[in-house]
Amino acid sequence: MSATALAVVQGSYTMDIRAESWLGGVLLADNIPIGDGSESRDRSLAVPEQVSLTISRRDQGFDWDPGTDPAHPLAAYGQMLRIDYGVDIGGGQMEWINRGWFLITSSETDGDTVTVNCAGMLTLIDEASLVAPFQPSSTDTLASVVRALVEPALTVSFAGTLVDRAVPLGMQWDTDRLGAVTEVLDAWGAAERVTEDGYLLIEPVSDAGSPVLSISDDRENGTVVRWQGSTTRDGAYNCVVAQGEDASGNQIQGVAYDSSGTSPFQYGGPFNPLPVPFPYQSSLLTTVAQCRTAAAAQLTLLRRQAFRKLAVTMVPHPGLVTGDILSVTGAGLTAARCAVESLSLPYSPGEQSLTVRVL
Repeated sequence: MSATALAVVQGSYTMDIRAESWLGGVLLADNIPIGDGSESRDRSLAVPEQVSLTISRRDQGFDWDPGTDPAHPLAAYGQMLRIDYGVDIGGGQMEWINRGWFLITSSETDGDTVTVNCAGMLTLIDEASLVAPFQPSSTDTLASVVRALVEPALTVSFAGTLVDRAVPLGMQWDTDRLGAVTEVLDAWGAAERVTEDGYLLIEPVSDAGSPVLSISDDRENGTVVRWQGSTTRDGAYNCVVAQGEDASGNQIQGVAYDSSGTSPFQYGGPFNPLPVPFPYQSSLLTTVAQCRTAAAAQLTLLRRQAFRKLAVTMVPHPGLVTGDILSVTGAGLTAARCAVESLSLPYSPGEQSLTVRVL
């Protein structure tokens, strides 16, 4: 987003939605008349993104009811929507923020309205069970296994900070393709996300980064309307024990302790003076260093489940996605770093809701 658009979305503004439909790399329609809709994202789910659209059946001299036409722009036979959120920045200019690519999963016509449901592009991997057991070759690496499981449905891009390594012999996955990808990434200390351009980006598990937005509950200038916090011990651990097996068949392990001074589950703190371990095991771990890296990544993922969360209602911000870091003032916090875990963005005038986790 430009600095102008970022300033505009801090208060009330005029918005619009546009969408293109593509099938097999061919543009089917570039001006779909969206009347209403919403987008939700939750990175605790296998497929984080969900979109629902309401479209007038007849508009622009075109019938938007897909009927039985497999090549219709709104049919669910591989059609993908590229959705942009528009912000009026003044002077008759609309700045368009790309929200990403979404696979149409169903379309239903009721009278003069067509309801279209979409899901994130990881749906292509989630629904594609392995036809036969998948066994990596002796030359395969973690990166090549991920590519073999995902491409050509999605093009994979790897962060330069990841260090690739060989896959141990004897690995096999039977049916769950997305589960196999997740197992590889867990052992690698990595996580996946689909970018706005439709690529599957593999990057280290991390909550690092500078805040992209500051929000507060200041009555006069704040963007937050309501706060609701919650805490739980469910899924809370103060260390992770990751176990594997070296080339000689010996069991190895690495431990990561929650040593953060701001963590309510800090090891040796009041949460529990004794270790509360989370066990993690993978045959992909063949050195102690790999075990330690995987343990640290699992600890970060566990924090996403159990750390303090705040429910925020605010003016819609079309630049936010899950994983973004915010600076939050309110609910007893002052400029606290928080990560967006889930969100709901309306595609018509309304309020946006976020669930943010205190880091």
